[in-house]
Amino acid sequence: MIRALACVLALIAGKATAVTCNDATFDGHSFTACTVDATTEDLRLFHRDASGQVLGGWNALSTQIAPQSLAFAMNAGMYHDDRRAVGLFIKDGVETAPLVTQKGPGNFGLLPNGVFCLTDTSARVIETLAYDRQRPACRDASQSGPMLVIGGKLHPRFLADSPSVHIRNGVGTSADGHTAIFAISNDPVNFHTFARFFRDVAKTPDALFFDGSISRLYAPALHRADFGFAALGPMVGVVQ
Repeated sequence: MIRALACVLALIAGKATAVTCNDATFDGHSFTACTVDATTEDLRLFHRDASGQVLGGWNALSTQIAPQSLAFAMNAGMYHDDRRAVGLFIKDGVETAPLVTQKGPGNFGLLPNGVFCLTDTSARVIETLAYDRQRPACRDASQSGPMLVIGGKLHPRFLADSPSVHIRNGVGTSADGHTAIFAISNDPVNFHTFARFFRDVAKTPDALFFDGSISRLYAPALHRADFGFAALGPMVGVVQ
């Protein structure tokens, strides 16, 4: 745990050059965390190309942004079988899927869930009902769930001994909205362990689950490009 704390906290303290990705060990599990300075880096959400086709993966995303390149990318929210976003999705100020506030099935409906909200200079995780009250001006936004950490506290439904373990990925944000930390577990973990990584290691007061099982990371600095046969829905990435 000490190694993980030193590694990830060093990322938060220092200025990131585009994206800083490191592996860390916490509670006997392996994680990879990528830190982005949202005040200076070009952090965006992606879903479809100019013709409306779902991008689905790193190759299509890289083609979409050429001649610029990806410094980092990750799947960033749940989707239906046809790759439509399950909850709110906003790209460049245009809402293509509405906010969902009611309780529902699956992890997305395990309230409270939340919204990952980006502006040109900030990144924030906001609980869904708080987002609905505030309606902040997000340039890009993706709703997912459940929340992992809410105001420094773990989601109340998480159990330390839960046998439900999967590869999981998500995002946590600093209180000032300046830093986003994206993490993926490299071996199966339950929600309780994954949430504690954000609370106790990344030290993010708010964190949001993106998905499990299909979780993927593109991190060229680590020579990593996770592959899967199923196309992805919403994605997040840093363009450089």
